[in-house]
Amino acid sequence: MVLNIYILSVVLLTFANGFAYFYFAVKIKRKYPDESQYLNSVVISILWFVAGISYPFFFPIDDQFRQFYHILGAQIICIYSYAVVLFLFVVQYIFRIWRHPEVKEERTIDNFLKKFNERNEKKLLDLNEKSHSISTDINRKLFHLIPPGVIIILWEFAIHFWADVFNQDELWGITEEEYGMWIIMTIGFTALMVFAILDYIRLSFMFEKRNAYHLMPKNLSGIFLKTLNRDEVYELAATAALILALLPIFFFPISVFAAAALISSIGDGAASLIGIKFGKRHFPKNSKKTIIGYIAGFVVSFLTAFFVYSIFESSIPFIKIGILSFSGALVFLIVDLLDLKINDNILNPIFCGLLMGLLYYVI
Repeated sequence: MVLNIYILSVVLLTFANGFAYFYFAVKIKRKYPDESQYLNSVVISILWFVAGISYPFFFPIDDQFRQFYHILGAQIICIYSYAVVLFLFVVQYIFRIWRHPEVKEERTIDNFLKKFNERNEKKLLDLNEKSHSISTDINRKLFHLIPPGVIIILWEFAIHFWADVFNQDELWGITEEEYGMWIIMTIGFTALMVFAILDYIRLSFMFEKRNAYHLMPKNLSGIFLKTLNRDEVYELAATAALILALLPIFFFPISVFAAAALISSIGDGAASLIGIKFGKRHFPKNSKKTIIGYIAGFVVSFLTAFFVYSIFESSIPFIKIGILSFSGALVFLIVDLLDLKINDNILNPIFCGLLMGLLYYVI
């Protein structure tokens, strides 16, 4: 009974964020209809609900050891994460806002937009009016590499150190795969909660009487300044969306997950950066995407997936690695060509992972 309450707490909290994201999506659409990416925000809301429904199935609960980990994970996600963020905001208010009231006047969305425009206008001088600079794009892609990178590192730690070196699997009575799943889910859901809170604070400028934008630390505001593009200034940030998109494909083998996750980061980064730097011919003509960008994205996606499968699945046939890598790169190219209104960081990992996952078991 106690265990069920903890699991239910995580599920309900995840659902609550799904409703909150939908509320913000509607609010943004009404207040900033030209800047709103309503469909994209609705999809993110749906992914919150998918994450909540999936959470109980990521980790087994058939004995006391596994139940202990479930309870500990739920406490970290539902209690400790919010306690830490609340503590940081309280400290921020006491030592910065309360002691220096002028900071509240400086930390406004208008000043952020002024800095944002100044920064991008300087960087865009040689980019033929493209939406954001190369430096911004590099920062974005590096930032998007963090979630899949952390997940892969945690998995390798669980498999090769937690069990093989420290023999913790024998002490705790769970396998290294189960521990890897638990630690990744715990940190992943905790990060989701933290990023959601930061998004709510950042977008609180929409509410005149409940504006808490000034609580956003200067360093975090600087990160947003360097990583957001113009479309995201009035939108929910893409970081939580990327993590949410990775969760459904984590049910597949780690090789499929890693390939899909890195395709969505490295392949997309190559397509964007090379397209901005060297792109001459646009396709379609009214699009910002270029033919050289499509080619670069496909090639880099294929090579990335091929490298991942060669590392994680060295025992499978060479032809299977090639087919899996080609299928992932092909899906990436199709998503890029379709240029839908839904963020590629959502579509790429999901569809690349689904196709590669199915082929992994069929071939």
